[in-house]
Amino acid sequence: MAETMMRPTENRLLGLLPEDEYTAVVAHLEPCAIPRGHIIVPADAVIEHAYFPCSGIGSVINISPEGNRVEAGLFGRDGFAPVAAAIGAGISVPEVTVQVPGFAYRLRQTTLLDLMKTQPVFASLLHKAVHVLATQAGFTALSNAVHEIDERLARWILMCHDRIDGNELALTHEYIALMLAVRRPSVTTALHLLEGYRFIRSVRGLVIVRDRAGLEDFASDAYGKAEDEYERLIGPLRKSRRGLTEIASPQPA
Repeated sequence: MAETMMRPTENRLLGLLPEDEYTAVVAHLEPCAIPRGHIIVPADAVIEHAYFPCSGIGSVINISPEGNRVEAGLFGRDGFAPVAAAIGAGISVPEVTVQVPGFAYRLRQTTLLDLMKTQPVFASLLHKAVHVLATQAGFTALSNAVHEIDERLARWILMCHDRIDGNELALTHEYIALMLAVRRPSVTTALHLLEGYRFIRSVRGLVIVRDRAGLEDFASDAYGKAEDEYERLIGPLRKSRRGLTEIASPQPA
């Protein structure tokens, strides 16, 4: 099913532009659906467009020479991709692909660079978004090194939850395993643990967040620093810890 067209302001970067800059930028935007599996740019390929999602979630995936894959960062309506477009790099080293389908607007790379020369707020927001994604990638590396898989999974679910409407995430076990760089059985075990605490409900191809506050408490210091930086530089990102009616079971001491 095709995604419904959304206003450019549903992307938070575009929505923060002053009226004159918004008018200048929106004149060049091309609306497009971004289905699951759509490759925004392959690894080591020429960047043709920068995408500004209004819905959906994309992943920045690093690929080794031997073909090993791991997610380095994720983005949605909070940002744009590939971020290398904003510095005129020309080539995207990572693959950028869509994991949760949605709707976006895109700009040709050459047009984006021209607009950044004449629209200072637009340029500033893109530079801040590049920094925030780099911060997120750094804390992903830290989390992969020091946290258990269940904490990493809690962090990752929270990050996805921040970027969607509602509480349902269309995520397969295979995709989660790729994003966390673990085997699928490990994902299944971690999902069952979070489900046992009633933080989430996991059904085939779907993760439903039931207790946001409990999930944040469980993730502990695995989640929050990159989100703090986004909110410091750009604006609100995280969903409220309140509002879900189900109560999690107490965690064991």
